Amino acid sequence: MKVEALRRIRVERCIFGILMAFVMVFVAEESGQSEIIFPEICALTIGSWISEQQPWATDKRRIFILMSLAALFGVLTVRYVHLAMIFQVCLCFAFTGFILTLFKTNFIPIISACILPVYLRTESWVYPISVSCMALIIIAAQWLMEKYRLRPVNKFVPCKFNIKFQIKKWTKLLLVFGLIALIPFKEHQVYFLAPPLIVMFTELSNPQSPARKKPLYIVGLMTFGAAIGCLLKLVLNIYLGVPLCVCTALACLILFIALSKIQIFFPPAGAILLIPMIINKNLLVTFPFEVFVGASILCVCALLLFKSDSNCS
Repeated sequence: MKVEALRRIRVERCIFGILMAFVMVFVAEESGQSEIIFPEICALTIGSWISEQQPWATDKRRIFILMSLAALFGVLTVRYVHLAMIFQVCLCFAFTGFILTLFKTNFIPIISACILPVYLRTESWVYPISVSCMALIIIAAQWLMEKYRLRPVNKFVPCKFNIKFQIKKWTKLLLVFGLIALIPFKEHQVYFLAPPLIVMFTELSNPQSPARKKPLYIVGLMTFGAAIGCLLKLVLNIYLGVPLCVCTALACLILFIALSKIQIFFPPAGAILLIPMIINKNLLVTFPFEVFVGASILCVCALLLFKSDSNCS
């Protein structure tokens, strides 16, 4: 296939990703159900549609099941586990580690799907239903793209997990995250550890992750995504009254162009891009700074403290 055709196909996939985010936010605005906005959807489109090689060892069935389970567990935690937020977040983190090991996959975006309701105090069943529906759209569109050769076919090879190693790894992840989280949660500054940053931390804890080779790029991408999302919502939506769905589409366009230029398709950058669309407007000015600080700390900890075996062994 000619280079021009490959570029055209990638442009088409980017357009599909932008439309997905646009429709999601449009439906949320029109229905008045903010729980429909799921920032991780942008990460899923980057990994499942736009990137030539899917970054996770998973299949379509696992994507749907794990996303649905994670979103449901997050809402159940908020509704029925009456503990301090930091313990609720750690419980969700531990649960995602358990089901990832059980299903023999490294599909870590479910971490954000599970923890986000805790941050937003979401008790509505709309959230898990919305996540399940969007997961179905993601896998259906991926299947169509593969069928009509708009993207390479994703071949799933289950991770051959060593159970003892996985228990040790997730325990260490949980302990390190818990220690880092003590001060931000105590000071009620939880977005220093926004859910996509926790996904980033988990990804970088895998010594075989390509992202570990470019830590400065990763921190820069996360900060850039947060800044673009905040800037567009502040200027276009809050001050000029432009619909939030239009701001979302424009933010996705800018991020996708940046990812294509630097050739680093890092899904958590897509998720952090859409976090500003759902947080209080009073947090928008400081959010990019919080992401920069949180990403830097988590990146350093992941690189220094996790140097042994990979997720799939």
